[in-house]
Amino acid sequence: MIQQLYAVERKARQENLSAEQIKQLRLAESLPVINELGKWIFQEIKNTLPKSQIGKAMAYAYARWDALSAYLYDGNLLIDNNLVENAIRSVALGRKNYLFAGSHEAAGRAAMIYSFFAICKKHEVTPFKWLKHKLQNIMSINHKNLKDLYPQNFKKSADL
Repeated sequence: MIQQLYAVERKARQENLSAEQIKQLRLAESLPVINELGKWIFQEIKNTLPKSQIGKAMAYAYARWDALSAYLYDGNLLIDNNLVENAIRSVALGRKNYLFAGSHEAAGRAAMIYSFFAICKKHEVTPFKWLKHKLQNIMSINHKNLKDLYPQNFKKSADL
């Protein structure tokens, strides 16, 4: 049943549907599968050991059923959080290294730097070009327009 849900998502992606069209497709094709899955979980949860892995998974899904199926009603939402998981993978991988930042303040500075690089990556901005441009032009920036300094506004302000 899970594969059927992902098949619907694949179809929406391949057909390059709008958010409203994705919603309609999900309601037509995914909702019946979700309902069937919910019935199956409701029946099988009674026959599984509550502390087993499958029992815990079923209890989790059952308790959060509305939240788990909320993506059906908004075509902008994704079926899973894989994009977020991939985006924060580098943070998770480096977690042990961050314990040795030196101090709490150093860890805070490291977090700011990681955030800066993540924003640059998201907006396809080269950090070196951004920094060079900002240092060369910082005197001409009005203090009321500090948002112009943000990396996400770099391409708009500097045709580089």
